[in-house]
Amino acid sequence: MSAPIGPTDSSLVPRFAGPATFARLPRIDQVERADIAVVGVPFDSGVSYRPGARFGPSAIREASRLLRPYHPGLDVSPFATAQVVDGGDIAVNPFSIGDAVETIDEAASRFVQAGTRLVTLGGDHTIALPLLRSLYREHGPIAMLHFDAHLDTWDTYFGEPYTHGTPFRRAVEEGILDTEAISHVGTRGPLYGKKDLEDDRRFGFGIVTSADVMRKGVDEIADALRRRIGDRPLYVSVDIDVLDPAHAPGTGTPEAGGLTSRELLEILRGLSDCNLMGADVVEVAPAYDHAQITSTAASHVAYDLVSVLALNHARKG
Repeated sequence: MSAPIGPTDSSLVPRFAGPATFARLPRIDQVERADIAVVGVPFDSGVSYRPGARFGPSAIREASRLLRPYHPGLDVSPFATAQVVDGGDIAVNPFSIGDAVETIDEAASRFVQAGTRLVTLGGDHTIALPLLRSLYREHGPIAMLHFDAHLDTWDTYFGEPYTHGTPFRRAVEEGILDTEAISHVGTRGPLYGKKDLEDDRRFGFGIVTSADVMRKGVDEIADALRRRIGDRPLYVSVDIDVLDPAHAPGTGTPEAGGLTSRELLEILRGLSDCNLMGADVVEVAPAYDHAQITSTAASHVAYDLVSVLALNHARKG
């Protein structure tokens, strides 16, 4: 098997030059195989407040130009350990949520069936449901960690079952999630009522609030999450609004009192021994950003998730 093709050499081509693929990686059509693919889904028709996450994938890619090939926190060179590529965008219908969900499912399933692990850049959180469906067909019920200010287990908005606030209720109803190994991390802020929490517990979710992370610390939280997950196939879904607006102002539904970017990255690094199958980073809305604060944070989150996937790839030989 040939050695992986890595990013463009920044000593030969300045970081601000050339096409903005994720981390300046090769496109999928430039390699013989793809162990890990970073793909975009520029879709935000499921949002309930600020629009603009359709521009998230391009903003994250642009902010990722400064990423480098060695991850000292995890002691891995992800782009040398696995063939990582930019898989381009999944183009979806912006006028029909149902049609978009089907398109994402079909496209993601092609990657999964080919043995490629995905880190998907959103787009709004609606996209998590079809991504989970594609993994469920290959692996059965999936453990999930959902990093978000919000629960995203509401039933409908204006009678619509598929929105960015409903994907994980649908996933539980469809039997996609392993309900003994699912948890929210970083939740906070006002709810519609206490029933929101009661429903969530009924679905099987554990809840780690942002206050829990502050009081207990990232090591204790990561250890508890690892114990809950075990060796089950795992999906990680990161809504960038899990971060405090100081760290991620460019998002559709900001809530005060969130995680710092350091806390989020350290918890993700604590999952390096888990059986990660795929991940997403969603809800980056660059129109509300400043100085690439949000897209820079999102690019580093995606890089850490790619690095964990690369470690998994190395362990499996």
